[in-house]
Amino acid sequence: MVRPQEPGWDWSQNETWRHALFASASPLAVPRRESIVFDAPFMRRPLAGRRPTAMGTPDPDGGTKPIDPWHFLLLVEIGNFAVLRRHLGAPRADCLVLDVADRAAELLPQARLAVVGRTMIELRFEGGERSDLNRAAADLGQLFAPPLTLDGEQHQVELLIAGAAAPCAALDDVRLVEEAEAALATARCEQRTVLHEVGERDGGFDRVSLIRDLSRAVDRGELFLQYQPKVHLRRQEIRSVEALVRWQHPTRGLVLPGHFITVAEEARLIGPITLWTLERAIADQRQLAENGHDLMVFVNISGQLLADAAFVARACQMVQGAGNKIGLEITETSVIRDPQTAIGHLKIFADMGITIAIDDYGAGLSSLAYLKQLPARELKIDKMFVMQLTGSNRDPLIVRSTIDLAHAMEMEVTAEGVETPAALALLSVMGCDMAQGFLISRPIGMAALIHFLNEKQHLNMVADPRDAFNRGASFWKSA
Repeated sequence: MVRPQEPGWDWSQNETWRHALFASASPLAVPRRESIVFDAPFMRRPLAGRRPTAMGTPDPDGGTKPIDPWHFLLLVEIGNFAVLRRHLGAPRADCLVLDVADRAAELLPQARLAVVGRTMIELRFEGGERSDLNRAAADLGQLFAPPLTLDGEQHQVELLIAGAAAPCAALDDVRLVEEAEAALATARCEQRTVLHEVGERDGGFDRVSLIRDLSRAVDRGELFLQYQPKVHLRRQEIRSVEALVRWQHPTRGLVLPGHFITVAEEARLIGPITLWTLERAIADQRQLAENGHDLMVFVNISGQLLADAAFVARACQMVQGAGNKIGLEITETSVIRDPQTAIGHLKIFADMGITIAIDDYGAGLSSLAYLKQLPARELKIDKMFVMQLTGSNRDPLIVRSTIDLAHAMEMEVTAEGVETPAALALLSVMGCDMAQGFLISRPIGMAALIHFLNEKQHLNMVADPRDAFNRGASFWKSA
């Protein structure tokens, strides 16, 4: 038998080899599937006979096919593979990826498809618009929404879809794969489709050099903190501030967290950065108290660190030794990675008197099963709901119900992203406890924060938020 590694091998014409692979996959009989024309699940090889005409070269019909400006990579993973394997058995489950690949190839015949593991396929294709990737991902999701009939029984195949887009003119295949893999990691955590564009997260920075520079940033004193105040609406006073880390790169200038926090997590640098942030916040909280402002300072904690027992022990030691009023903000999705360990560590923090706040509530899964287990005393509504508060019919209902839910669970509520007096007024009427956003103050340094607090500048906006309702129609149309 001619094997794939030997010269002259043509998969599409070698029925004997294909049948031998399927027959050897298991001692059990696997139904022969004529529509599958690619090799075993664990060999990376594109579908034969499905290669599109090369871009910019003559096509079979004559003429020249125009060059599409975008290159796309989609990763499609069977998210509930373990559950299906229990029902189908290991031999049949190992061929399930072939069913997924077959249907995906029919949906996207222009794509170059490869099986890259027991549970995953990848699809590469070009398009004229960036939105072609979104449409392809949405079509795949709809295709597998109904149950599949497998060996006479219906089973729901839950797919995790992630992808990346890059301009063909400046295609870096390594970065395209990295972005797609990063999107898949997020999709696994948040259980949703995630699509990235090369360069949108790191501003075009070379990731290797970024990681190298970031590993030295703490020792070089390049990191610094800014603080954003949170105002208590009923008491009309600043009760706490959120510490936000910034990176002043010596050559690239100011690098915002959205560009380096994900990189820090991937490179396992988030632990040292967070410990530095905690140490700096403790020192700054002491300075605030010395200036007559005894505020709680909240520090953001990555979900990666909630599973790190060594980090938890060190953080507890730092806070306990300082005796400061320190709070921790965690996202709801960070708990889902390892719920048992994360909740256990959060209870350790809470037993020490550290206030736990749930950040970006509503942006992820918003699981009530986890929410009721968390030892949280504050819930922060994600800004995407708050910023549309006066221009949407549904967002006010979501915000109001979230406020009522949090109060029933004995938690205070903070609304993030408050940028207009109208939004502040609505939040006050709804019973929201605290507000945070550019209407109150942008993130500022320690010296500016002390001046802000001394001058009580927040009173300019929150003296009577209900006054915002006493506006003419022109105001509400522009709000």
